[in-house]
Amino acid sequence: MSRADKTAAVAELSEKFKSSNAAVLTEYRGLSVKQLTELRNSLRGNATYAVVKNTLTELAAKDAGVTAFDGQLVGPTAIAFVEGDPVEAAKGLRDFAKANPLLVIKGGVLEGKTLSAAEITKLADLESREVLLAKLAGAMNASLSQAVYLFAAPLSQAARAVEALRAKVESEGPVTGSDAAATEDTPAEAPAAEATDVAEGGDAS
Repeated sequence: MSRADKTAAVAELSEKFKSSNAAVLTEYRGLSVKQLTELRNSLRGNATYAVVKNTLTELAAKDAGVTAFDGQLVGPTAIAFVEGDPVEAAKGLRDFAKANPLLVIKGGVLEGKTLSAAEITKLADLESREVLLAKLAGAMNASLSQAVYLFAAPLSQAARAVEALRAKVESEGPVTGSDAAATEDTPAEAPAAEATDVAEGGDAS
């Protein structure tokens, strides 16, 4: 590989480190091309699995400020650069390693934090982003339903009270006779009438 090719390869790897949500370092000694292809396919949508050269990767990691792989870049190395859900990528690697023990998960980095192989396994045991969002949406819907009930209950009670009052008025009929006379003789009505005359420019005398 020429010097120019090496420089380009380091720059490409460095950019992958910088643009990825996470990266998982693996050793694939003994795995066939077919098995590596299966692994790539299983990670598709969440991570890109790339076979890398240790010396170039060491330079790229240093350029990107990644120290998680210091001292671990030995043997046949491949890195899963995670662009999607880190949990789903960790699940894919873990499940593949269970079925193909020749794949060794050595460590990783997540949002700048160094992860051990054991921590990556724990990450794989977590629920995916989609599941967590679904649960959150369910919890929010439940809360909204409770809120709607709390708001609707007083409104329905008020509606029943208004309906009962309307039915009572209809059953008693309009005010007539002595009730009307009593209403007209109410002391509060006289001042109201006087106030109206003054407002219209009339003389109270």
